[in-house]
Amino acid sequence: MIVDLATVKQQLGVTLNIDDAMIVRKIEAAQDHIERMLGYKIEEKFGGDDQDDVPPSLVEAVCQLAAHWYENREATLVGVNAQTLPLGVQDIIREYRCWSF
Repeated sequence: MIVDLATVKQQLGVTLNIDDAMIVRKIEAAQDHIERMLGYKIEEKFGGDDQDDVPPSLVEAVCQLAAHWYENREATLVGVNAQTLPLGVQDIIREYRCWSF
């Protein structure tokens, strides 16, 4: 994983350990999802799983997506007006995507 548990817990403002296993699952799923969108494994492309070798914007994309999935655990929200924020995950990873035609 390019993002560790402590980093995402900091992003979330979570200090208790009760949800650690769930947060790790969200991190793994977020990285997998982003890698499928990119068309490559992040660690393979950027030289290992050391977070310092990975572009900070891809680290941020994994953090944002893992945090979003932790805070919004269902596929739909009822009674909430939501709007996509600029420079979200899609915008961040677009420039790193492996395009082929």
